[in-house]
Amino acid sequence: MARVREIRRRIRSVSNMQQITNAMKMIAAAKLRKAQDRVIASRPYAQQIKDVLARLAQVQADEPHPLLVKREVKKTGYVLITADTGLCGGYNANLIRLTRSIVEEKAEKDVALITVGRKGNDYFARRRVEILSRFIGLGDNPDFNLARKIASEIIGLYTSGELDEVYLIYSKFVSVLTQQPTVVKLLPIEPSAEKAKGEYIFEPSPAQLLEQLLPSYIESLVFSALLESKASEMGARMTAMDSATENAKEMIEKLTLAMNRARQAAITTEISEIVGGAAALE
Repeated sequence: MARVREIRRRIRSVSNMQQITNAMKMIAAAKLRKAQDRVIASRPYAQQIKDVLARLAQVQADEPHPLLVKREVKKTGYVLITADTGLCGGYNANLIRLTRSIVEEKAEKDVALITVGRKGNDYFARRRVEILSRFIGLGDNPDFNLARKIASEIIGLYTSGELDEVYLIYSKFVSVLTQQPTVVKLLPIEPSAEKAKGEYIFEPSPAQLLEQLLPSYIESLVFSALLESKASEMGARMTAMDSATENAKEMIEKLTLAMNRARQAAITTEISEIVGGAAALE
């Protein structure tokens, strides 16, 4: 019966784990609904500021804004957004794999990272990739102040000449089951090639508007990426915990079957021993 007791202990252990993964799935589902609502609400604003920026860039003065100026690329920066914690399937691994492939592809060029989230920071810190700045402890509801801090750091590194171009790497939320690793160019800002329809009168001047809107545009892109990333993280975690719960259920069923077989074998052995002992006494 020792084997039966061992299997029973394993069943209790797996059952406890199943309760934890099921609770984590429910929590992730609740957080996902909030994150998804924030993503949907932020997308129209990001698109609108992009459209306004495209119109402004077409009527810009002779002297371009520093964030629009293209220069020789000596050093490239990548802003990597990952999660602070794990247990979310391949969410972090996919982003890290994409970033690693980019870094390895540009091995001959000067590359640096700005990490947002503990997982990406820890991974590349161990591999001694240059990390110019790090932001850890994002929480479940990243706010615009965080996006403003990250954007300010990016703009400072670019305008000072530390970086000559900057890309944003994050996971775009498509659905609960689909999260798409995405690379977006942040700096220098490339205005849309499409011509705006109609004529516009700007007050104040386009140059003054660009001075205000370009940093806001970077902030909105970073904030949108943070929201997309958080929704993707919760979707991936909910899916992973659902799979873990189902796997635990299947394991419990297999262990229960194995326990019943072991118990039946033990009972059969005991009966055989009793019958054999009784036959020997006759």
